[in-house]
Amino acid sequence: MRINVKYRNVIFAFLMAFSISLFISFILVSINFGYNGKFLHTWLKIWSQALICAFIGAYFFPRGIQKIINKINFVGKP
Repeated sequence: MRINVKYRNVIFAFLMAFSISLFISFILVSINFGYNGKFLHTWLKIWSQALICAFIGAYFFPRGIQKIINKINFVGKP
C-alpha cells in the first residue's frame, strides 16, 4: 500500500484513536454495565462517540505537548 507521506500524521492519529478508544470503551462498558443482552449495542454506541473524541485528541494534543517538552531542560543520562 502506498500513501502520500503528508497523510502520515492523520493516519497515525486515526489508528491510535481507533485502538485506544476500542480498548478503553470495552473495559469501561464491561465494568459499568456488565455482560448482558445489550452489551454489544451499548459498547458500539459508546465506542463510536469515544472514537471521535480520541481522534481529535490524538491529532491535536501531541503538537502542544511536544512544544511543552521542547521547553523543558532535561539533564542526566536518557
